[in-house]
Amino acid sequence: MTRVHTALVLIDLQRWIVDRPWQPVSGDAVADACARLREHFEAADSASVVLVRYVRADGADGGLAAAPNQLVPGLAARAGEHVVTKHGLDAFEDTDLHDHLRQTGVTKIVLAGLTTAHGVASTAATALRLGYEVVVVSDATASETDAQHREALDRMTAAGARTGLVGSLVTAEAVGG
Repeated sequence: MTRVHTALVLIDLQRWIVDRPWQPVSGDAVADACARLREHFEAADSASVVLVRYVRADGADGGLAAAPNQLVPGLAARAGEHVVTKHGLDAFEDTDLHDHLRQTGVTKIVLAGLTTAHGVASTAATALRLGYEVVVVSDATASETDAQHREALDRMTAAGARTGLVGSLVTAEAVGG
């Protein structure tokens, strides 16, 4: 298995989630920003892409095959990408995410997706506890309100995460580290 140093972890970019009203940018703007990040990270030799999706554990949402639970067009899994299915907020809870990242040599996680205050913040908190370097792409996330978005970013930064912007990450010479 190829050793990588950085993983782009894209959270909850399913149609039913993306279509909800988000701030400070729309779900479609978040998905577009995530697609830009994905293209950049896929081109890097020392990076990998992980797609995280949420489905209810009881199957009441129709499960993985239900149309609303599919990742938005343009962000469906590609060959070589790891897909994590979670049943709560945190992408690490009761999933193989930590094992996958450890096995591939990941030390740094770049997080984007929905929502800043829920899935992204929960995943960032666990990643920091597990010893990963965490970067949250602030313009590739959103929450129910702009204030909630900013407060979540502030909490993650106070906990040790860094923030970055799509433009600065995609123009960086290398994403590995």
